[in-house]
Amino acid sequence: MNVDLFDFELPEELIAQTPLVERTGSRLLTLNKRTGETQHGTFLDIEQYVQPGDLLVLNDTRVIPARLFGIKRDTGAKVELLLLKAIGDNRWEALAKPAKRLRIGTELAFGMDEAGEPLLRAVIEEEGEHGSRIVRFEYEGIFQELLDRLGEMPLPPYIKEKLDDRERYQTVYARHEGSAAAPTAGLHFTTELLEQLQRKGVGIAYVTLHVGLGTFRPMSVDTVEEHVMHSEYFELSETTAQQIVETKSRGGRIIAVGTTSARTLESAASMFTDGQVQACSGWTDIFIFPGYSFKLVDALLTNFHLPKSTLVMLVSALAGRDAIMQAYREAVALQYRFFSFGDAMLIY
Repeated sequence: MNVDLFDFELPEELIAQTPLVERTGSRLLTLNKRTGETQHGTFLDIEQYVQPGDLLVLNDTRVIPARLFGIKRDTGAKVELLLLKAIGDNRWEALAKPAKRLRIGTELAFGMDEAGEPLLRAVIEEEGEHGSRIVRFEYEGIFQELLDRLGEMPLPPYIKEKLDDRERYQTVYARHEGSAAAPTAGLHFTTELLEQLQRKGVGIAYVTLHVGLGTFRPMSVDTVEEHVMHSEYFELSETTAQQIVETKSRGGRIIAVGTTSARTLESAASMFTDGQVQACSGWTDIFIFPGYSFKLVDALLTNFHLPKSTLVMLVSALAGRDAIMQAYREAVALQYRFFSFGDAMLIY
């Protein structure tokens, strides 16, 4: 299957650069996956599309301020690291700039104390592809506190504006730190809206998937089947597993909030049979594209994604490529806002 099948024209001015004042203020495009019918409204209309007995599954990962700006200790040249995955013993997988100059053994420094000594030191231990590096940090104190002090939020490269409030790149239910990017479909929810849906009889459940390297890497192959996803850590609790099984048994729908929740659910489903999901955790590199048969996810709330991205392929697997491409053409024509801070789409 050719990657170009998932390409579309996207005017640059439709890429949302800042979040709306109100989290729930975005537009909502709905797509019926059986009929292909689309409708256009506002995000608060979502209450009309979820029913008592349905289960909303949200990713409660929390984005860390993973972008670090520092210097090479020998030359003073500027460097940048984007932390992607903790791999133990103070070692991280990271994207490095300028990667060509950051060879094994290179020492880096971030921030300075009153004595002019680095607050955070790092050494390059391994080189990977596409600018990735394994770095080992040395420091005194608590790493997360240093990261909060020195790091910046890792906004995607297509966002040029500075984010004034870090919390606007976090969901209101973010708990478990570890992501290099936000599960952006969840940014539309407020605590009040979630409580309102619960009063209607909609269940709320949480999974965790720490978004990593795959989010930042474009596809570099010609055919979909050649692409290899990078693994990301996920957790699904016993409580959530019970909620899923109970929802399915009474005929309710599993509505994934975001592609990360969908990937977590489908990864868990692949470990068990007949929908009898149990608590599980581990690393997943699941790649969902047309031809895939969903095991748990009945509906998906998501944002609008990059052309030729794995995420466009995932939503095409759920609704059909033709229906997705038509919906995206409508979204462009009606000037929907795209990507992380953009508008929402519900496939049901």
